[in-house]
Amino acid sequence: MGIRHTQSYKIQAVEKALSRSSETSLQEIADSLGIGYSTLGKWISKSRKHELEQVDPMMKTKEKRPQDWCLEERLKMVISCASLDEEKLNAYCREQGIYSHHVKQWEEDFANGHSAEKNMKSQTKIKQLNKENKALKKDLNRKEKALAETAALLVLQKKVNMIWGSEEDDLQ
Repeated sequence: MGIRHTQSYKIQAVEKALSRSSETSLQEIADSLGIGYSTLGKWISKSRKHELEQVDPMMKTKEKRPQDWCLEERLKMVISCASLDEEKLNAYCREQGIYSHHVKQWEEDFANGHSAEKNMKSQTKIKQLNKENKALKKDLNRKEKALAETAALLVLQKKVNMIWGSEEDDLQ
């Protein structure tokens, strides 16, 4: 796997490439940066399509999906939201990056003894079984092709023996 470059590094590389003198080639810029010519070309192309934009580090927050919350975090959220009215609950949930219905669902899950981790484990098991099933199907398909090829060779061998006779016939 190749080296991962940060967004700011890519932007600086593109700026360096686009502000180069007429005597300097893109290949020389790529070599000086220690990246491939085609990689630099892709970055330049992305920058022209505005797909390579500077990300403001203050705006960069790692959003946490509701399913990424562990049981302890969910319980703390349910407890902290218990005394809030609907308006304050919605505002607090927005701050946390979730919706109020997530908190209500978590509360129901705790009350009913269900756990999202059990659900996640079963989803993981399903993914694992699907992966195994796919691998087995691929293996079966490969073996079926080999069997069909062997059967075809046997049929051809019989036809050759019928036409030309077998070596066993020649020995007798």
